[in-house]
Formats: sequence, C-alpha cells, structure tokens
Amino acid sequence: MKKDHDIELSGVKEIARRANVSIATVDRVIHNRSGVSIKTKNNILAIIQELDYKPNILARRLASKKLLHFAILIPAISQETEFWQAPLNGIEQAESEIKQYGIIIEKYFFDQNDRRTFVNQTKKILKNKVDGILVAPSFIEESLEFTKSCQALKIPYVFINSDIPNQDSLCYIGPDLFHSGYLSAHLANYTVEKNGKILIINISKEIDNYHHLLRKEEGFRAYFRNNNSRHEIIKADIRQTDYNSVAYELNELLVAHPDVKAIFVTNSRVFSIAQFLESSSINNILLIGYDFLKENIEYLQNGSIDFLICQKPQEQGYKGIMALYQNLVLDAAVDKTYYMPIDIITKENHKFYRN
Repeated sequence: MKKDHDIELSGVKEIARRANVSIATVDRVIHNRSGVSIKTKNNILAIIQELDYKPNILARRLASKKLLHFAILIPAISQETEFWQAPLNGIEQAESEIKQYGIIIEKYFFDQNDRRTFVNQTKKILKNKVDGILVAPSFIEESLEFTKSCQALKIPYVFINSDIPNQDSLCYIGPDLFHSGYLSAHLANYTVEKNGKILIINISKEIDNYHHLLRKEEGFRAYFRNNNSRHEIIKADIRQTDYNSVAYELNELLVAHPDVKAIFVTNSRVFSIAQFLESSSINNILLIGYDFLKENIEYLQNGSIDFLICQKPQEQGYKGIMALYQNLVLDAAVDKTYYMPIDIITKENHKFYRN
C-alpha cells in the first residue's frame, strides 16, 4: 500500500509543480475540500483537464517499470554560433522534470554545415529503437527520409525551430518562418527611404537545404510585394561562414551597391555583419537579424544591430520534450502546431527579455 501511495503522490506532485502550489492544495481540490481560492482551484482543475489526469495514471506508469527512451537530434553548438545552447537548455530542463517517470533522453548532435553527420545520427537513433524523437529538420531531403522511417516504425516525432509541411509529425513547435520575415520587412520599411536598396543575406554552407532561411526570405519579399514598394531588393548567399569570408563578400557587395540602406540577415550569424560594419565605421545601414545570443546582444547594445527577431528557442526545446511526454506518458492529445511569439528586441528592451 505504501508503494501505491508513493506512486500516486508523484502524479499530484506534477500537478502541483505546474500550478506552482503545494501538494496539499492539489489534494484539497482533487477531493473537493475547502480552503482553496476560486482562482487557484480553477487553475488546478484546468491543469488536471489538460493532463487528462486520473488517480493512478502516473502510478501505473511507474509501476510498469518500463523505461521510455526519447531521442533528440539537433545541431551541435559551434564556434560560429551558440544558438543551439538555448534549445538544449530547455530540453535539459524538461528532462529534469520528467526523468522520475522512467524517461531517458538520449542526445544526438550533428554539424549543421555537414548533412552527412545528420544522416549518420539518424541511423544511430533508428538502430537504438527509441520511443519518441525531437528533431530540428535542418536538411530537407535527409529529414524526409528520416521521418519516413519513423512513420514506418510508428515512432512519434516532434519538429522544433523549423517545420517541413505535410509531414505526419506529432507537432511543430517554433516560429512562423514566413511571418517572421514579413515582420522584418515591415521594420525595414519604417526606416529606409523609398528608393533605398535593401540587401538580404543568407549565411550558410547548406543554404539550398536550409528551407527555414528561404521561408524567411520569402516572407520578407512578400511584404514589399504586397505593399507595392519601390525598394530594390538584392540578395547574397554567403556559403563560407567564417568571419574573413563574410567580411570579404560583404565588402564586395557594398562597393558594388553603395546605396544599400538596410541589411536583413536570415539567421543568428548577424553578428558577423555587425562586426564588419563596425570595423569599417559604417553606421548608416539598418541591420536586422535573429536570435538572443551573447555576440548579437553586444552589437545590439552599441547600435551596430538595430533589431533582433527572437522566438524563444529555450521554450521550443522544453515544449518539444513535454509534447512527447504528454503523448506517450499521459496519453493526451497534443496541439499540431504551437507557434512561438515573434519578439522584437532592441537595445532599449533587451535587458528585460528572457529566453
């Protein structure tokens, strides 16, 4: 009996954690006892409904002693960008909360400049027979091949950061890529004179396969097309991502187009552009890019970057794992799409922003 009681208590703890109340408060609500405010009671009942909680649902999970294995497949943190540290932090936060329920999270990383590393890691995951997968689908064809195998094996998978339409994923958690580009164009339109040129820069060795960059570009162009803009938009794909290569190509572009008034960088490597503009004493070009990274914030603070578009990557990692948990442990429905808010960060408000 004591063992059953302990197991049941774990379920109550989960509800208490989400509601940020004591276990005793949850127990009062479950057993319809007095002493709980209407607001708190309604919040707890909403969480119970969301989790589809029933007494002993988690008890049965723990009593089975069957371990569940989740796999994550995301880019490795590199010297070029620390962006993927934030999703990993969210994943590890979720891991610390659910590991008590017999869940093991196996981490796999790939080089986002080398599709072969992605393929090699997918083979390892499939060989290890996991129960659920969280994946950042960076390479289109390779990701499609991987998800096809997952479907055949009936392994649920969650996409984060970028989506592949018309795939039978459990859910997608991340930004609306098209609209984040559209918003960036709106920002540029506010500040660039009518006939000023605007430069779109994609910085990636695998641009052709990085559909999330291209979707942002599509959204950016769509804004000006829909608003009958006279701005001339030019584009540069920089395929060597080290600073010296970026600086060389950007210098060539600005020599050829001295009337560029704004630059839109489609990923987190906007700091490379900011570094060049600062070292060249160019301060009359509006610069818009992505992500709340240390390098980007430094250039945001000194005015080299004007706007950062941020989409809560840490929360993406956390929610991705919790979606698998909700589906496989609680046997509850999961929303097919969960779009992150599109946040505009400036030097005036960045101190108040949290991933």
